[in-house]
Amino acid sequence: MFARKKLVTISLGLLLSACQSLLPGDSPLPVQRVAWERIQPDCQGDTCPLVNIDTLIFPDEPPLSALIEQRLLQMTTDSPDAPLPASLQSYEKDFLHSAKRGWNTYLQAKVREQHDQLVVIEFSSYLSTGGAHGMPGRGFINYDRRLQKALSLQDMLLPGQTAAFWSLASQAHQRWLAANQLDQDPEYSRNWPFEPTENVALGQAAVLLKYNVYSIAPYSSGHPQLTIPYSQLQGILKPQYFPAGD
Repeated sequence: MFARKKLVTISLGLLLSACQSLLPGDSPLPVQRVAWERIQPDCQGDTCPLVNIDTLIFPDEPPLSALIEQRLLQMTTDSPDAPLPASLQSYEKDFLHSAKRGWNTYLQAKVREQHDQLVVIEFSSYLSTGGAHGMPGRGFINYDRRLQKALSLQDMLLPGQTAAFWSLASQAHQRWLAANQLDQDPEYSRNWPFEPTENVALGQAAVLLKYNVYSIAPYSSGHPQLTIPYSQLQGILKPQYFPAGD
């Protein structure tokens, strides 16, 4: 869950882990974190509606900054056909204008990794508008600095290898079931079968697949994460997307 903040915070820094490797000349992009929280005006008490936004700006890579805002705005809607807010600020204003007590929304973008001319951004969202619980969301951007674009799965894979990729993902799902002692439960497998996900990340250690709630597991399981080792992706993943040394 997201930390609750009362003040605007702005900080500059390189949001990188010490274990990440960079190619010669592949210096990490400087990134600015911009975070704020707003409570419904004139509201008092612990159940006041709030909007919490924690996002990123890349001063040297404006296309990536624009992609991040676009993705966060997409996470505010519950339908692919719904019109997007004009900006995060307008979303905040409209949400607080119509929100009831107990409603809240959180949007976050963070740098998960930078390696091999790739910037991997992870997105988190949470929307609560009544009911037993709110709805969380997750997502990734794999940004290729050489191409200055976010990669689709088809951009990552060699031609004709989509089925092979999802076969490996299905095997990763079986490993996840076994690790959680669910592989011997036929009812679980019937109720929560494997399916593809749009949330694929080119991690340094492995390719990551993250699932939204209610996709391959009940809400109580949160966001299942599957991993595919790069050693299994020879002949499937394009060579330029293997981390240095693999």
